[in-house]
Amino acid sequence: MGVRSTGSHPTTTKADGHLLEYFRQTFSGGGGSALPTPPSGHTATGGVISDYTDPGPGNVYRAHIFTSSGTFDISTIGDFGATVDYLVVAGGGGSGTGGGGGGGAGGLLTSNNLPVSAAPYAVVVGGGGNKGISGAYVQTNGIDSSLAYNGGTITSTGGGKGGNGGNAPATRTGTPGGSGGGHGMNANNGSNPTGVEGPPRQGYFGGYADSSGSTGAGGGGGASESGENGSSSPTDNAGDGGDGVASTYAYGPTNPVTYAGGGGGGTNVVGQHGNGGAGGGGQAATSSSDVGEDGVFGTGGGAGGGWYSPNTPGGNGGSGIVVVRYQIGTSISSAKATGGAISFYGGKTIHTFTSSGAFTVQGSEIPSAEIFVVAGGGGGGGYAAGDGGSSGGGAGGLCVHPGRPLAASTAYPISIGAGGAMARVSNGNKVAANGVNTVFTDPSSPGTITAVGGGLGRGQDAGAGGPGGSGGGGAGGGNPNAGPGGPGTQSPSGGATGYGNDGGGGTQGPNFRGGGGGGAGGAGGDGPDQPGNGPGGYGRQAPPSFRDPASTVGDVGTYGGGTAPTPGGFWFAGGGGSSGSPYNAIVGTGGAGGGGEGEYVPSGRDLSANTAGKMSTGGGGGGYQIGPSPYIVNSGNANGGSGIVMIAYPT
Repeated sequence: MGVRSTGSHPTTTKADGHLLEYFRQTFSGGGGSALPTPPSGHTATGGVISDYTDPGPGNVYRAHIFTSSGTFDISTIGDFGATVDYLVVAGGGGSGTGGGGGGGAGGLLTSNNLPVSAAPYAVVVGGGGNKGISGAYVQTNGIDSSLAYNGGTITSTGGGKGGNGGNAPATRTGTPGGSGGGHGMNANNGSNPTGVEGPPRQGYFGGYADSSGSTGAGGGGGASESGENGSSSPTDNAGDGGDGVASTYAYGPTNPVTYAGGGGGGTNVVGQHGNGGAGGGGQAATSSSDVGEDGVFGTGGGAGGGWYSPNTPGGNGGSGIVVVRYQIGTSISSAKATGGAISFYGGKTIHTFTSSGAFTVQGSEIPSAEIFVVAGGGGGGGYAAGDGGSSGGGAGGLCVHPGRPLAASTAYPISIGAGGAMARVSNGNKVAANGVNTVFTDPSSPGTITAVGGGLGRGQDAGAGGPGGSGGGGAGGGNPNAGPGGPGTQSPSGGATGYGNDGGGGTQGPNFRGGGGGGAGGAGGDGPDQPGNGPGGYGRQAPPSFRDPASTVGDVGTYGGGTAPTPGGFWFAGGGGSSGSPYNAIVGTGGAGGGGEGEYVPSGRDLSANTAGKMSTGGGGGGYQIGPSPYIVNSGNANGGSGIVMIAYPT
């Protein structure tokens, strides 16, 4: 797949002829015509495939990039040794409210020559920690990431959560993690929450804050340095997050990426704020109407803290990443453009973007490029200690262009939409958030392709589902608080065909069934009176050009419990299913294409892993219902899945 022998020449000199004759004599038993087979790497599947050349020695590597959990499966060991190199980054910590400390970065572990054999290896990618919200100081640590191997498991520890600000004296202290969370303002604590010191070291300390009334919060620790302390002398200051570590494993030496930066410390009473550390750390709030930034998806970055007054929330931590790479050869087909993860399949060059960047044509025009664009899915609705009826988030809109020219020496900016946040229920808020648009920008005709973010799901009694690329499901509830599903609004864009469908409607009591979120291939199911809840609408498969068997982008079709209408994997933009209830735990299944499963959460248990929309699919988040007190507020994740862009053209 794109690997060529370096012995192939368009013309042959006398010296070349002697060399070819030597190979024939040596490798074919004398006098034969067979040339030696060039060495090759492992045969393996999993994640997003990225092939690149190290310009120093000229070695060609293949990286498998996992931004959601999966399997790295080796079927054949290659000729360059039974080892792989790895990068494992955990999810970053969430941040606190009202001058909260920055979230610590997820732990980072990286090394080479890890022994492997022909076998499947489990990959777990940890999500970012949840943010605190006003009146409910419930931020959480990031979640561990791991990679199995022969003889054990490489595990990076989730980043520590940042402490809360001055209005929550009992919860001001940051917590330990892969890197430590920063202390909230006025913590009056001279000790740092620790990072995992190893061996091997995963990260560094969070910053602390002294007791002065204008002191800002401490920054979250990063993978290469501690977060800065909040201080009042010589000037009032909130601490910056610690910087992360650069790695070339995903995209090669010419495209290094920095991971695991700490979040900025929350803003103090005189308006100082902490900056996020390099490597995806979120910046603290910069105004009284602002909130702390989330850590960047796929970096393990810690979250930024909130504003001191009126006590605004901090951000969510960034999810982690796992990268596995190995040598596959010494020569590679050259791509005609740069940007994203580049791979070669079926005579096509494929660029895959799971985070924002630019697709830049090098040299001459690309006459025809297929473009596949998916927005972020909507967040799932939630409700605490109710009868049921929270609905699933709608899938992100999906756009497909079968082939358009891309101009010579031109950059096309790409913005990948994040999934919408789940509804937070601890303070009575039952409203989730829409997914974010994904955009392929082209100022020339036929223009920019915009996939519209999925519609939000509703908590019980909260009415109609949100409009979006595909609509969110309507809430179940008592009359008149049940609602219809939101409309799917994805239309043709930039010459691409658009796909999106309506969410399903909720039903009124006594059974309070929520509707499923719409998907790119079908509408969300209505909340039936009996026996269960509304399923998410199914998504669509990527066109055949993108279905590289070595890659596992998209969903195999069973992520949230739903079943794909046709087999073959590579499903995107499935809607989220609706929740169960104390009276009926039969939940709505997520739509094929990364839609999260609805869930009823008994007391004292976290949400399950497949309640969230799957990352990089645009799947909608599943609705959820939390059982009677005592319950774990804001635990787990029912966010929508982030979007994706893929571009293919003849190699």
